[in-house]
Amino acid sequence: QVQLVESGGGLVQPGGSLRLSCAASGSIFSTYGLGWYRQAPGQQRELVAAITRNGSTNYADSVKGRFTISRDNTKNTVYLQMNSLKPGDTGVYYCNARRNILGSWYDYWGQGTQVTVSS
Repeated sequence: QVQLVESGGGLVQPGGSLRLSCAASGSIFSTYGLGWYRQAPGQQRELVAAITRNGSTNYADSVKGRFTISRDNTKNTVYLQMNSLKPGDTGVYYCNARRNILGSWYDYWGQGTQVTVSS
């Protein structure tokens, strides 16, 4: 099992940048695939970016070229660098850790951090 704690959210103007961090504890961090999801008011939670155990990444089309996900296994932390932020990026951002054990997927979530993009 793994515990996740996000930080780094806040209020930023359009065009600005933020870096989210997600610190993990309780298990072997390097064995998990990691992702960032966001949920806007009245919307479903959606995948923003993901990174595999081997460092391969994928992004939602809406954030490609603006967001970068990375992981530091020595610090048990995953990051989301967000540049050129838009009002549509507003939402609660959640960190996710996922691992497959004997054919079953296990998902763990952080508590979320609010990102608001507004002038």
